[in-house]
Amino acid sequence: QLGDLFRVTHQCRLPVMPEPLVRAYEKAGTVWRGTGAISGYEAAPPKEGARRMPSALTMRGEHDFISEWSVGRWGEVLNTPFVRRRTMEGCGHHPLLEDGATYGEIIESYVS
Repeated sequence: QLGDLFRVTHQCRLPVMPEPLVRAYEKAGTVWRGTGAISGYEAAPPKEGARRMPSALTMRGEHDFISEWSVGRWGEVLNTPFVRRRTMEGCGHHPLLEDGATYGEIIESYVS
């Protein structure tokens, strides 16, 4: 029951998980599974003199298990001053599936 509560709160807030997402999780490997897979991992800024990267877009859901603080740190790692951050209201970790229209508008705005 706690797994279901976590899922509907932070992972995918739809009452029923979309079939493509169910299939994707069923085929997930064992290496990148669970919090132990990333425990202690910390992305590091590029080395001095590294080439600048182009602009970037980071997106997360309002209720995502990826925190705003965590997403904010990617600006340092991506080596670009042009990082756009978007938080999709009412969504968990899979906003594309939870609100595809808004997700599409954000992508369209970024690439145009």
